[in-house]
Amino acid sequence: MTDDTPDESRSPLSAPLALRRADNLIAIASGKGGVGKTWFSVTLAHAMAKAGKKVLLFDGDLGLANVDVQLGLMPKRDLNDVIRGRLGLDRVVQTFEEGKFDIIAGRSGQASLSALPSQRLALLRDQLVDVAAQYDVVIADLGAGVDRTVRMFSASSACTLLITTDEPTALTDAYAFIKLGNAAGVSRNINIVINMASSISEGEKTYKTLLKACENFLRLSPPLMGLIRQDSRVKDCIRSQTPILNRTPNADAAMDVEKIAKKVLAMVDDAKLKSARR
Repeated sequence: MTDDTPDESRSPLSAPLALRRADNLIAIASGKGGVGKTWFSVTLAHAMAKAGKKVLLFDGDLGLANVDVQLGLMPKRDLNDVIRGRLGLDRVVQTFEEGKFDIIAGRSGQASLSALPSQRLALLRDQLVDVAAQYDVVIADLGAGVDRTVRMFSASSACTLLITTDEPTALTDAYAFIKLGNAAGVSRNINIVINMASSISEGEKTYKTLLKACENFLRLSPPLMGLIRQDSRVKDCIRSQTPILNRTPNADAAMDVEKIAKKVLAMVDDAKLKSARR
């Protein structure tokens, strides 16, 4: 890999708020689409709920939302109601009974969400920080790429899990995400997840390829949060709109995500402890 990446008066979102972060907010990002980001977000939230945590899954892929599609849901309320000032963010929270966790659904194909002005986007982010106080952990499934929406939510999180695969384009775009994160001063919060690894050893090799590029060109060493093995049962679960931890909980990919969930929860607990001491 080489460094050749280019460097409303009544709405709840109408008044500016101070920039804030949440110690229990975990952002899920990817340099490009097609790497399993939303499936991972759903499964991570489910694994944490199974561990006894109160979890919220926020579909932050504004304009191309599909968490509800993967879960087979037809939400009556979503982010569009918040953007248009009809409801506060806390009023669009819905429970996914099969997984025992809550979700905030997005709105697919809604240009007004993906093109939200910066100030209103920041206010939406701050509302999420408020709602996060009611949960043990909040998972934010962000859009693919490195646009301002992704960067803003990533900067407000305790940790960003960057999902990639062994495809050259996925690795190049993951590197670009880290590079831009470094320029924005948030690279220290980025952890890597390798998805669809053909084996543990191949997954480790993929991570080392990305790590080498980051060390050589950015003087950064983003840590590995975990590896998820290639598993044909993942596609079966997505097609059937059934969480893998319900349909085939002993699948390799399911167990791999549960391992990552334990590590993330330990990190969140540590962040909360450090915050309480300050």
